[in-house]
Amino acid sequence: MSEFVHLHNHTDYSLLDAAQSIDMMCDRLSDINMDSIAVTEHGNLFSLIPFYQNAQKNGIKPIMGCEVYVSTGSHKDRHIDKNSKKWNYHHLLLLVQNDTGLKNLIKLVSIGFLNGFYYKPRVDKELIKEYNEGLICTSGCLAGEVNYYASIDDYDNAKRAALDYKEIFGDRFYLELQNHGIDKEIKSHAILSRLSKDLDIPLVATNDNHYAFEEHWESHDILFCCGMGKELSDTNRMRYEPRQFYIKTQDEMYKLFKDFPGAIENTCKIAESCSAEIKMGEYHLPMFPIPESNGQVDPDKYLREICINGLNERYNEITPTIQKRLDFELDIIKKMGFAGYFLITQDFVNYAKDSNIPVGPGRGSAVGSIVSYSSGITDVDPLRYNLLFERFLNPDRVSMPDIDIDFCVEGREKVIDYIKSKYGETSVAQIITFGTMKAKSSIRDVGRVMGMPYGQVDNIAKMIPNDPKITIDKAMDLNKDLKKVYENDDSIKSLIDHSKVLEGMNRHASTHAAGVVITPGPLTDYVPLYKNPSTKDIATQADMKSVEDLGLLKMDFLGLRNLTVIDKTLQIIKSRHNKDIDISTLSLDDQKVYELFALGNTIGIFQFESSGMQEHLKKLKPTVFEDLIAMNSLYRPGPMNHIPDYIKRKHGQAEIRYLHPKLEPILEETYGIIVYQEQVMQIANIIGGFTLGQSDLMRRAMGKKKKRLMAGFKTDFVNGAKERDISEKIAIEIFELLEKFAEYGFNKSHSAGYSLIAYQTAWLKTYYPAEYYAANLSSDINDTDKVVKLIDDAKQFNVNVLAPDVNLSFPDFRVIDDNTISYGLAAIKNVGYKAAEDIAKKRKENYITIFDLFKIGSNAVNKKTLESLILAGACDNLNGHRAQQFESIEKAIHFGQLYNKNVNNDQESLFSGSSVEIDIPTPALVDAQEWSPEECLSKEKDLIGFYLSGNPLEPYTMDLQDFEIEENKTKDGELRLGGIISSIKLLFDKRNNQWAILTLERLTSKAEIFIFSENYNRIKDLITENNIVFIRGKLSNRQTEYDDVLKIIADDVIDMKKVRQKLSRHIHIKVPYTQLDKNILSSVRILAEQNKGQCRFVINVEASSGYMQKIVSDDLYVSSDTEFISQLRKLIGQDNVWVQS
Repeated sequence: MSEFVHLHNHTDYSLLDAAQSIDMMCDRLSDINMDSIAVTEHGNLFSLIPFYQNAQKNGIKPIMGCEVYVSTGSHKDRHIDKNSKKWNYHHLLLLVQNDTGLKNLIKLVSIGFLNGFYYKPRVDKELIKEYNEGLICTSGCLAGEVNYYASIDDYDNAKRAALDYKEIFGDRFYLELQNHGIDKEIKSHAILSRLSKDLDIPLVATNDNHYAFEEHWESHDILFCCGMGKELSDTNRMRYEPRQFYIKTQDEMYKLFKDFPGAIENTCKIAESCSAEIKMGEYHLPMFPIPESNGQVDPDKYLREICINGLNERYNEITPTIQKRLDFELDIIKKMGFAGYFLITQDFVNYAKDSNIPVGPGRGSAVGSIVSYSSGITDVDPLRYNLLFERFLNPDRVSMPDIDIDFCVEGREKVIDYIKSKYGETSVAQIITFGTMKAKSSIRDVGRVMGMPYGQVDNIAKMIPNDPKITIDKAMDLNKDLKKVYENDDSIKSLIDHSKVLEGMNRHASTHAAGVVITPGPLTDYVPLYKNPSTKDIATQADMKSVEDLGLLKMDFLGLRNLTVIDKTLQIIKSRHNKDIDISTLSLDDQKVYELFALGNTIGIFQFESSGMQEHLKKLKPTVFEDLIAMNSLYRPGPMNHIPDYIKRKHGQAEIRYLHPKLEPILEETYGIIVYQEQVMQIANIIGGFTLGQSDLMRRAMGKKKKRLMAGFKTDFVNGAKERDISEKIAIEIFELLEKFAEYGFNKSHSAGYSLIAYQTAWLKTYYPAEYYAANLSSDINDTDKVVKLIDDAKQFNVNVLAPDVNLSFPDFRVIDDNTISYGLAAIKNVGYKAAEDIAKKRKENYITIFDLFKIGSNAVNKKTLESLILAGACDNLNGHRAQQFESIEKAIHFGQLYNKNVNNDQESLFSGSSVEIDIPTPALVDAQEWSPEECLSKEKDLIGFYLSGNPLEPYTMDLQDFEIEENKTKDGELRLGGIISSIKLLFDKRNNQWAILTLERLTSKAEIFIFSENYNRIKDLITENNIVFIRGKLSNRQTEYDDVLKIIADDVIDMKKVRQKLSRHIHIKVPYTQLDKNILSSVRILAEQNKGQCRFVINVEASSGYMQKIVSDDLYVSSDTEFISQLRKLIGQDNVWVQS
């Protein structure tokens, strides 16, 4: 063992206060030959499990502890004593001596967050006294009570505090000496030494480590500034003494404390006395309370009973195959001891269903279980779709089942409340998660603290690729420009070097969006708890992985918006048509629904609405549910490359080949292509003779590219194939094929569950489009882009969304009739749901003037509300135009105050007996000049987020039709599109040349336009917000198939008013054979003569054979004006006239 042990250490789990990860800390210990260390975060045990696991893995003895905050009074006090320390707390170091001490520290730290949080999670001396057993205590740093008084030469108070802790801890209390070159620390040493002698309290030497390596002191200073919101240059800020708070060597510590006998040795004495253990691998499942009326106490027998009942409901006949599958699964579940898990899960899922809380049909590998299906946890028949139980629960690899459940967003909390009521509030909590400093964010944080110009830092951050897993080192390997600027600019080098030190460190704690943990007793018997100061959510201090490693029951309760949409749609259908539709019993063979998929009409359809998916669906033309499962699995990086081949094989345009006949039954449904992880497992089973459990282990090894394991599996696979009379050559080919596909093969069970939701949403869109759009729009009421997309898509189904109207609209989007939806008032910025609700609820008859809106007596309807309603056009059907209404707002508010005061007086008179009624006349609107249509539209867009009653692009509709090219998405193909510049981001390249990224709003979509420096100066006068322009360019290499927003590198930007004049070269007309008439040709000639201009006139005459003869007029040049083109189209047909550039 080391001759000195660091007992006072902080990692990045002491959020924004320590600049060392656990890995860094362990690496440093290895470098300086230390084999034991304590971690003592500020007030929390966030690092408890990662530290314990990492230390053991590295052969380091982990000493668990915490630097707690001790309130000067009760930990429940919520006041600041200005005559005492700023926040009324001191620091105190607690170290875990044994298992009892670990339990007590968990209790203390949890109480600090749950009951004692006031700026910091605080405990008090009474609590410490109650939970002191098994803990070693040291007096802490200068912020500790004893050390603070010692540093100001107050012996009496230092003695009083020391005696308090000695009384609690006895010989487990130590006086802590620190020396970071701080005057007050040096000054405290004399009194601490005197106290040690006078009170017989041993000394112990520590260094308050906040970073691993001395050279990281500046990076730590930057991180500390991040936490305080300060810049390095700020002279009025807290700071640590430079180059002192790192993990020092034994020799360095000995030199600092050689004059304090025993202080160094006592670190080893403490370390040797600490022997607590965190047990991993044991499962702690809560007992499911089997109803007494059932008379059953065995959970396995009760689960079987539930499943048998479920099978009778799910199937017309329980065949031997069904019974065999159920018996097999229940046998595995019994051997693993997980019956309780399934009972708990089915209980809360069925509670949700019985309480009319929508539940998803299943997600993840649990969909492959007939126990899940028969007990009501999932709604997809695993036998019908050939789903494998072993993909979910592998008998060859015992691990806790992982069932994630989708609930309606609005019902999720009710299910969690039900679980709390069933297992106890103290046994159920959510799970903590940590936000980290990613590559880009660390650059931005460090640059801000260093006081560097925002634009310069932004440019560096943007050189890092948008990949969630990217690191700064990887970015420099990928982007040579980033590496070059790093090597040539000292300030950038410093920025990047500090960012690399801080990259990946924990930045903040929050609550996991879905995770819920349930324990057999109080949570604090197993894990410390955390209360989020802002949301008040109670969560474990252990993250998702740590909770699983501790063997606790963890489940993901996910709020899925689409389930809410389905539920709302069904409610609207019930209200309008008095029909009760059971969405879970739909036939999956409805060809009208598959037609919707085949046409690519999948906007608003779960998992299938991206533009790339729509294009593939049009080519695939799905006809069966299995097609949806396959497309849902294939449409992701990797397998996406096989979509064209899959489509060709489905339509008989490409040969389906199998390396061996035994593969055909497995791959037949996907036309010979390996799509699913389950297929990989089945092939290993049928060809290699593996059990399905072994097959799953092989699949995992392949997916993680574990070469050593894969080599062993390959040998076994080939040998097993040879035993089945399959040649070694074919067996190797099959294995290599599996290796290739296992990397990205998708979980078929998950795809089946989510494809079922997609089918259900498509069915509703097919048969009840108005109801479905209303529910979808209301669900996405705050997402402007989605609202725009849905409103435009609704038109294809003859469903029109009306402009907002205070006399017609409700807070959300409502169905007026089969072809009409009223706009939701709550979707208008600044209106709010309460104001919208009051306006709709108190609308006994139509409002006539804006003054009527203040007669309803709603506190929610205020000046801002009325401004927004007017500007959005929601008052257009009231008296006056928008400008008049807007200028009359102050008048309306004053009227409302008088009117409501009078109403209140009338009500009071009912009780007083007097009756004096004053009639307050409705005033007239203020005279004002009417706004132009353009001004109205601009203000409308500001409030709604898009143009609804009109669009500034509408006058240019014909120009857009004639000149836009957006289908030519090849590498060098020209793209053209027009729109309104809605936002501009100006940037500088590495040569300090200006360039820009524009957001271009088109009639029904958006595009991102990159204008690089070589073109920017030439066309910068056109680059202003709200300008209407036409773009010529090519597809950006940043464009991916997942992008719904077109990304274009601009070669030219043209004023939309000049686009027709600039781009028109030839005017083409086509005269079909059926219209070959001298009168028509004569009319065309006359019209052309009347509209001379600069364009060649080309006549394409169709012969009876279909051959097209092109006649180019040498003497007649015509105009490209829209009026002339419109007249031509009216004469010979819309599609028979076009403009060529």
